[in-house]
Amino acid sequence: MFIQTEATPNPLTLKFIPGVSVMVSGTAFLTSAEDAKISPLAKELFTIDGVTAVFLGSDFITVTKTESGSWETLKPAILTTIMDHFVAGKPVMLSVEQSAGGHESDSEIVKKIRELIETRVRPAVAQDGGDIIFRGFEDGIVQLELHGSCSGCPSSTITLKNGIENMLKHYIPEIVAVEAVV
Repeated sequence: MFIQTEATPNPLTLKFIPGVSVMVSGTAFLTSAEDAKISPLAKELFTIDGVTAVFLGSDFITVTKTESGSWETLKPAILTTIMDHFVAGKPVMLSVEQSAGGHESDSEIVKKIRELIETRVRPAVAQDGGDIIFRGFEDGIVQLELHGSCSGCPSSTITLKNGIENMLKHYIPEIVAVEAVV
């Protein structure tokens, strides 16, 4: 098994591409060993000193390290853990966590926002090892949750304001602003 790695815009994250499906559907952003109980793979990654978050995408894993951690030290341990996990045929998740699908009670504006995020935003940020999840729309403000390399990225504010907010405002004039939520 050959696992590719890619740098992300966030210097604290690194994207690992194992060449196999990671998540069958949805994504998972785990920020503690306690959260990782639902994912045998993430649980193993959290045993590596210096790992602070694990994001599981459709075909990649983004790992976040501490500021003091060194990729030179962490990368070999992470690669070995991921390779051993997949070679052993262990499951990535014990249960399916979340779905980004819409809801029948959504207003037309919310349906449009969800569609734009699914078709234009999420595929773009996935290339950088991250994800953006729609969390709400109220009083003209779109609330988005940032995961993976997007979480804590120095350029995430610029991406939200100059990229996502401008694009959403272009298609949906009722939008006043976009903000990140935890």
